[in-house]
Amino acid sequence: MAVKKTEKIWHNGKMVAWDDARIHVLSHVVSYGSAVFEGIRCYKTPQGPSIFRLREHMQRLIRSAHIYRMEIPFSLDDLANAGIELVRVNRMESCYLRPIVMRGYGEVGVNPLGCPIETYMACWDWGRYLGAEALSEGVDVCVSSWRRPAPDTLPQMSKAAANYMNSQLIRLEAMANGYAEGIALDTQGYVAEGSGENLFVVYDGTVWTAPLANSVLPGITRATVLTLCEEFKIPTLVQPIPREMLYVADEIFFAGTAAEITPIRSVDKVKVGAGRRGPITERLQTEFLAITHGEKPDTHGWLTPVTQAVSAGR
Repeated sequence: MAVKKTEKIWHNGKMVAWDDARIHVLSHVVSYGSAVFEGIRCYKTPQGPSIFRLREHMQRLIRSAHIYRMEIPFSLDDLANAGIELVRVNRMESCYLRPIVMRGYGEVGVNPLGCPIETYMACWDWGRYLGAEALSEGVDVCVSSWRRPAPDTLPQMSKAAANYMNSQLIRLEAMANGYAEGIALDTQGYVAEGSGENLFVVYDGTVWTAPLANSVLPGITRATVLTLCEEFKIPTLVQPIPREMLYVADEIFFAGTAAEITPIRSVDKVKVGAGRRGPITERLQTEFLAITHGEKPDTHGWLTPVTQAVSAGR
């Protein structure tokens, strides 16, 4: 899906023209993938454009950078307010935000410490990640031959650019074989997640998802789903999921900023449940979309209207 260019990008505290947001070809990030990033959705609501779980995403960005010893020279509030201002300046009703923290032009060896930390933030219009019909019809997926890295190789709790080379292999393999997406296993053979989404399995009325120790990203939408399950009194289990559970599950769905809540209708050509969106998936999806679009009260404070600035501790 091509990026739809907007007017401004935030760079190190200043707004610059979209076409002026450039890096040198010898920036450390180009050779070594030394960047962390976030994906955040801003929704059109009756109260105006509102960003979903803005502070939680920016906090994860800071933590991702910290794992790689990257000191971001901006506070949590600075980053959150930059996101708000970016949406305002570009006059977006709804959009996708992409904050990126990277090691820039300096040293050319593996040692990154002599390279400056560059912070960028862009936004653009982005539709349904897995297709316009995916939310209602579901998608066909496969179990990938590519595993998620072991926890002592690349830290999966960091949303790091380098991790997504693994994700690309998973997605490319799936698409080459006619599937919309792939599911990765961890090094022990347990279910981890999709190439860019967390995974949930519904089995005998209980919603399962893999723990962080199974090489999954601590997803913001993942946490949202678990909260909604608690409110609906739907039992949940956060524990390892064996691969074969994918073939006997009643429902399976992806959860993520880009994918939102997307049902899975088949795995490896094995039909999931009735082969369409199941009742628990639909209930969670309906609630999620109603809250994010401002059609139901936001009792959790998940939405940040772009008409307001973020204050410390909000």
